[in-house]
Amino acid sequence: MPAKQALVVDNDFFFVEFLGELLEKREFQVTKAYNGKEGLLKLENGPFDVIFADLIMPKIDGIQLIKIARTKFRDVPLFIIAISGSIVEQMDELGETEVDWFVAKGPLDEMETQINAILDQINQAGGPRKDRNRFVEPGVLHPRQVTGELIDTLNFQKGVIESIGFGIVVVDKDARVINATSRALELLNRSPEDILNKHITSFFPKEERAYLIDALKAVVRNQALPRVRIAILTDAKTLRLTVSLLKVGRDIMGWVIAIEEPADE
Repeated sequence: MPAKQALVVDNDFFFVEFLGELLEKREFQVTKAYNGKEGLLKLENGPFDVIFADLIMPKIDGIQLIKIARTKFRDVPLFIIAISGSIVEQMDELGETEVDWFVAKGPLDEMETQINAILDQINQAGGPRKDRNRFVEPGVLHPRQVTGELIDTLNFQKGVIESIGFGIVVVDKDARVINATSRALELLNRSPEDILNKHITSFFPKEERAYLIDALKAVVRNQALPRVRIAILTDAKTLRLTVSLLKVGRDIMGWVIAIEEPADE
């Protein structure tokens, strides 16, 4: 009988190793990823029997990863366990995700007992009972004001960006997409699983890609240049792109591309 397959995604190296060792003791074959972007790539190694994913990760977070995994493996049995140090603060948002269990990070010895219990449930009953609490906490946890305020701030900023009339695409230093607003997805006629971690030029006709590549290079070579505007013909319509450099402090992190149709002006 082939070994069960598990994917572990967390930007904490030591936590990935902890979960990997625990799962290997349970005779799982473990695939490891150390951030959400790498986790999306490792989904190609599936299908998996179990996925463990941290919720808060830079660039591509666990919630995005989980949604894509559910879509990708819709027709195969898959159990997803979300793990985070801010489970309590995210209760409202987490209730809407397609996750089988939520495990709050805590002392590793307690977490090992709890995760083994979850794996026992999967083996014995095929998953969580409807009347079972899906939120697993190592002891009594209380919302932390600082963490809650940070999440509220991030959600507010996401709301502002989503409310802008044009589409926003965030592109990593390797020119792969790490975030896109709903308006950007609409304009590009793509779903999140189609666009995340894909090369930005792949969404445009080959004959138009050179213009975008030149714009990306231009704002890197001349950082005093605030933006480059280009027009690209795609799917029998014209899109106007505004390319800007994404910087955090003095560090270049990639690009931000605003997308709009000329008729939107």
